[in-house]
Amino acid sequence: MIWRWRIFTARSLCCVTVMSSSSSGSQGPGRAASPPGRLLRLSAVPGYEQHRLNDVLLLRPVPRETRATRSENAHVVFFPGDIQNFHQEMAMQPDASPWLSFSLERVALALGARFPGRHVWLVRPSLLHLHKFSCYTNFVSCDLFGAPKHSPDYGAIRHLRALLGYAMERAAIAEPLPPLGGASVPAPLPTGFSLILVGFSKGCVVLNQIVHELASAGTDPELRQFLASISDMYWLDGGHPGTGDTWVTDKQALGELASSGMAVHAHVTPYEVCDPARAWVGREHQCFVKTLEELGARITQNLHFEDEPACIANHFRVIEEF
Repeated sequence: MIWRWRIFTARSLCCVTVMSSSSSGSQGPGRAASPPGRLLRLSAVPGYEQHRLNDVLLLRPVPRETRATRSENAHVVFFPGDIQNFHQEMAMQPDASPWLSFSLERVALALGARFPGRHVWLVRPSLLHLHKFSCYTNFVSCDLFGAPKHSPDYGAIRHLRALLGYAMERAAIAEPLPPLGGASVPAPLPTGFSLILVGFSKGCVVLNQIVHELASAGTDPELRQFLASISDMYWLDGGHPGTGDTWVTDKQALGELASSGMAVHAHVTPYEVCDPARAWVGREHQCFVKTLEELGARITQNLHFEDEPACIANHFRVIEEF
């Protein structure tokens, strides 16, 4: 949660780590180096409704990685947090430029190394208020600072399904997701299609909204089929400027997540879960993990940098360490 950036930036810069040159190549202050042809930026990709548009960044797997996997249709979708943007845009913002190591392009390369053989998609929020505050209004109802108001039927799952389908078409993926048609017998998904969802910081509000929609989406044949393709969901140090609902604590919603069979991964740092000024974040995280364990979910949890200062730099570093 980067909404408190002004307080922490100065004292945190001393512990920022930059991704190695082996991952990103050499670069000037305003450019992100990338393997030729692997990164593709797609602007204004439509989703569930025509007015729901998101910019998307795709990192294609290297051919040898793809051949080593069982399927060429394996995908990861990442939802970034506050401040994070395309490299060039971040370089032009004084408050964002110190965090260029975590631009969308750099994170794409890190995720490509973390999930070899998969197509990596980064979804930019539809609005970055004041160039800082990520607002995922296409996925969940939220205010200008990105604090969400969750509901069981906002359409996050349907939007993700449609957005990914249109993005795959624009990127000329060999076997894209078929269009949503509302048929009682949906068209089959591409052979071997599989999906991993990752949310970081504010981006976790999208994962939370998806969990709240699991019950209603399960009654839709097309969405049920899509949900069955999701193997893992990763929460990376979730946070937002609201005063609650940082983690899902509703037992019925968590019951749907547990019964889905998805593997759940909760990675946190002291910056979020050990802040006495926001003690509810730690309590909600504990409730999330404990409830899922009691419900028999496939869940793992990790507290990173436990013995280090609770600084915003370590909050970002969880992207590299999970």
